[in-house]
Amino acid sequence: MSNIGVPGLILILILALIIFGPKKLPEIGRAFGQTLREFKKSTSDLTKDDYDEDKKIQQKKS
Repeated sequence: MSNIGVPGLILILILALIIFGPKKLPEIGRAFGQTLREFKKSTSDLTKDDYDEDKKIQQKKS
């Protein structure tokens, strides 16, 4: 996403506004935010599970 830049991002937002309209856009944004939040939570849970498992293995070795 670093290759898009500010002008590209503005163009994408304008196209989204034209395609979906002003009434649907906040709803789509909310759904995207919830999806992103759930993905981050799942990722952190998986990382935490791996960390806990590694910690248990380390304790068994000691």
